[in-house]
Amino acid sequence: MEQLSSNLLLIAFILYLISTFIFAGSITNKKYSTEKQLARNKKWGKAGITVTIIGFLFQLGYFITRWIVSGHIPNSNLFEFTTYFGMAVVLGFIILHFMYKVNIVGVAAMPIAALIIAYASVFPRDIQPLIPALQSEWLIIHVSTVAVAQGVLAISFIAGLVYLLRSVDQTKPGKQTFWLEVIMYSLVSVVAFVIVIFSFRAVDYETTFKWIDKTGNEAKLIYNIPALIGPHQGEIISGNDFEPLFSVPAIIAASKLNSVIWAIFAGLVLYLLLRLVFRKRIASVLQPVFKNVNLELVDEISFRAVAIGFPLFALGGLIFAMIWAQIAWTRFWGWDPKEVWALITFLFYAAYLHLRLSRGWHGTKSSWLAVIGFAIIMFNLIAVNLVIAGLHSYA
Repeated sequence: MEQLSSNLLLIAFILYLISTFIFAGSITNKKYSTEKQLARNKKWGKAGITVTIIGFLFQLGYFITRWIVSGHIPNSNLFEFTTYFGMAVVLGFIILHFMYKVNIVGVAAMPIAALIIAYASVFPRDIQPLIPALQSEWLIIHVSTVAVAQGVLAISFIAGLVYLLRSVDQTKPGKQTFWLEVIMYSLVSVVAFVIVIFSFRAVDYETTFKWIDKTGNEAKLIYNIPALIGPHQGEIISGNDFEPLFSVPAIIAASKLNSVIWAIFAGLVLYLLLRLVFRKRIASVLQPVFKNVNLELVDEISFRAVAIGFPLFALGGLIFAMIWAQIAWTRFWGWDPKEVWALITFLFYAAYLHLRLSRGWHGTKSSWLAVIGFAIIMFNLIAVNLVIAGLHSYA
């Protein structure tokens, strides 16, 4: 059944990519009159959302079968949580699509959901028993609610990104064109990192270090990609003899920071190759796809996603989290890195709603806030989970 679970996830991934092209097909044809084009676009849009829902059902099948095999809800490690997060993004998109019927958002939402699943696949996929700290019904309540909330908030980012790709003038270099291109580079970096991981995985690359952990004890650490950054007082005991450029203190998760560095540099290489091929910014390449976007509508979608996702995050990321912390660690709050970043996320989206509703920050300003909010979520998922050691490091 474990193989069945993996196959269901792979089918969902493929269907999400297919739906991307179907949604794109609903906005690119110019051969027909306006009336016929609208009818055609509506037909393609229905096909796109149908394929998306089928993909979601396959991923839900993956989720259920993995739950049956493992005996616990599959969101207890980074592979499981990230795939669950990707499923939540698709769920958020489906809900908002039926509210607004805007096909163009699917052109951006579905490849990003597929990219999240691809990113999840770089982490170990082995099913392991829950550690004692996670053996609680609050794993279902807290983590599931947070993932769904972040998935809906991701739609705010996606709609905001669509708004910016349509509205930012690519003919005039400036701050907005620069930061929009930074977003493009970040997405390319994820693609590049996935390629790097699967390339080294294909050749069974492995290096084992002996090192001194933060408790002062000797431990072993396995790298599956070359170690640019080594562990504290690390010494290679098996595998490739490529020496790290430098090591980091024990409080830093060295192998995971190494992965982040690889993503940055691999992303830079792939980005430069794409720039060489297209001879212009990636945002400029994508802009024609979004030229017929209704800016007011995608701005409304971005806001609506925050209006739905914010209270869910407050419930799951703060209230449920504090209840579980009291049960597990006998205190509601302890300034653990994960807790701090959850608070930062909550305060940021509270500020977003305040600026939007009280100060009239609509359109471009609101879209940039949505982008920053998603960057905060991803920093929590990547940097806080992978690099900073804390009580949540088991994730």
